Amino acid sequence: MQQSIFIVLDGIDGSGTSTHSKLLAGFLSLKGLKTYSTQEPSNSDIGKLLRTYLKNDKIPASTDALLFAADRVLHYNNDIKEKLEKGYTVISDRYLESSIAYQSSQSENISVEWVLDLNKFAGKPDLTIILDIDPKMSLARKQHKVLDKYEETTLLDKVRQVYLNRAKDEGYFVIYTDDIIEIVQSRIQNIVIEKLVQKGIQFKK
Repeated sequence: MQQSIFIVLDGIDGSGTSTHSKLLAGFLSLKGLKTYSTQEPSNSDIGKLLRTYLKNDKIPASTDALLFAADRVLHYNNDIKEKLEKGYTVISDRYLESSIAYQSSQSENISVEWVLDLNKFAGKPDLTIILDIDPKMSLARKQHKVLDKYEETTLLDKVRQVYLNRAKDEGYFVIYTDDIIEIVQSRIQNIVIEKLVQKGIQFKK
């Protein structure tokens, strides 16, 4: 049976996590792997509630953190874990690092340790890749869309720094996405292929 792997692409809004998750899923499918793409917030009722709350700046950061943790534990146990057990390569557009970066940046009362504790029942990815970009550029990409409460430069500067600090501490790969999409995607693919080889997962050359 095919061995499974859980991959996460994370980063600030506008860094390209959604675009590159889709492209990576297509690439791995062509390599003969069963792939499953997902995202956070998830499609659960909690995830749908979160999408509404992301537009409401009156919701405390601690409430966001609690809801994201609840959604993530449900998402992992009822969706991701099931697919992994069936031998799928699971690719998630955002996961735990989003909560750590965003919620800890919103309030001095929210620590990385507290967010980690809230999420202790959510499974860990095999590979996390942080997509990095200057917040001014990321917001420019989204200028014609309705922005959520997180999408302003001062906050995103803090969020970006937390992502980079976490990447350094945890040994995550960091890829700067201010480049041609194909070049960025190729860099992501190279990292993933190396991980597949390390885990002994068979794929088409």
